[in-house]
Amino acid sequence: MRITICDDDALIVEQLQKYLEQYFRKHHLSCPEIQHFSSGDALLANTDEKDLIFLDVEMPGVDGIYVGKKLRENYPNIIIIIISSYMEYLDDAMRFHVFRYLSKPIDRQRLFCNLDDALKQYHSISAKIVFETKGSVHTLAPSSIVTVEAIAKKSIVHTASTDYETIHPMQYWAEHLPATHFFQTHRSFFVNMEHVVDFDHMTVHMDVPRLDAYLTQRKYHAFKDAYLLFLESTR
Repeated sequence: MRITICDDDALIVEQLQKYLEQYFRKHHLSCPEIQHFSSGDALLANTDEKDLIFLDVEMPGVDGIYVGKKLRENYPNIIIIIISSYMEYLDDAMRFHVFRYLSKPIDRQRLFCNLDDALKQYHSISAKIVFETKGSVHTLAPSSIVTVEAIAKKSIVHTASTDYETIHPMQYWAEHLPATHFFQTHRSFFVNMEHVVDFDHMTVHMDVPRLDAYLTQRKYHAFKDAYLLFLESTR
């Protein structure tokens, strides 16, 4: 996991660094390397991969709202935790699916609770899924899978760019796809809720139109509830 702090307040950075070290020590884990940036411009100029970021709103140069939007575009799965003394930025932050909004000064216990949730989110989207096609073995990050479709006793994994005809039945995917992100909308389809655009009583429309999936009427309300819960968990 790669952790980043972007804040121009050196005392907040020092406090957050100390709390993060305490958190990982408490859970008997090695603390990841933590990058620090004192401005949004410096952060956006850095091209390293980013998994979890603590982002201030009011900084010299571009503000944290602009930075958060750019980070979401560049790193779709990044977990963004806003740290700010000002609650008036909350609505703007929600528009780019901020994970949490923490007020200053930082409350250690609240931070630890949110880190528990952030790590669960990180592991659910970063763990690779292994599957077999005829004659080869593949691994994919769950986030890259748009839908899984049943064809006879086999299944096809659809990504935005590639389709994999696997040897596995749908039960395999029911056991291996993270339930927080995937829903079986029909006996022949699993959909990744990250890629859902909209849906009606018959069809789930994906951000790759050729991969739209069937939705049975009896599952409509359950899917609606699961999808709204998923959206809430990403905000």
